Amino acid sequence: MTSPETPDHVDRIQAAWAAERPDLDVSPLGVIGRLHRVGSFLMVDILANYARFGLGEGDFDVLATLRRAGTPFERSPSDLAHNTMVTTGAMTKRVDRLERAGLITRRTAEGDARGRVIALTPAGRKLIDAAYTAHVAEEQRLLAGLDAQDRADLERILSGWLRRIEAERTPEPGSTEPE
Repeated sequence: MTSPETPDHVDRIQAAWAAERPDLDVSPLGVIGRLHRVGSFLMVDILANYARFGLGEGDFDVLATLRRAGTPFERSPSDLAHNTMVTTGAMTKRVDRLERAGLITRRTAEGDARGRVIALTPAGRKLIDAAYTAHVAEEQRLLAGLDAQDRADLERILSGWLRRIEAERTPEPGSTEPE
């Protein structure tokens, strides 16, 4: 337990496990449990922000991936699936829904009658530009309680840890990557 003052939720869980299972080192819960809990709280606010624009997490990710592709804001379905946090199975449903909403188009790829290209429409670009601007502001708000040094330290630590975890894993077909 690392909290110097008032115990947090994870401190209480660690204390209970330490009392019940003193044979186990429950210190990893201090990091993993807090990351999980912080992530859950952050996602509530992030998803509420997406909802303000009529978007779910997967919809936002598809539109953001197309937008960050740069002009002409398009990708093949497999490239889109590879560059989003959406599985290939969920991609078709999202593409169908976003197309019905007039936010993307689907067309045949030049030179490949079997290939498809998914592109942002002007309405889709306008929506994702507004939603992403609000998303960045929300992330700034969520990090406001950390000073610049803590943010830099946390980013450095998490980045190193993520690189090690990613290096240990073999990418699976249809695997996802964060935006």
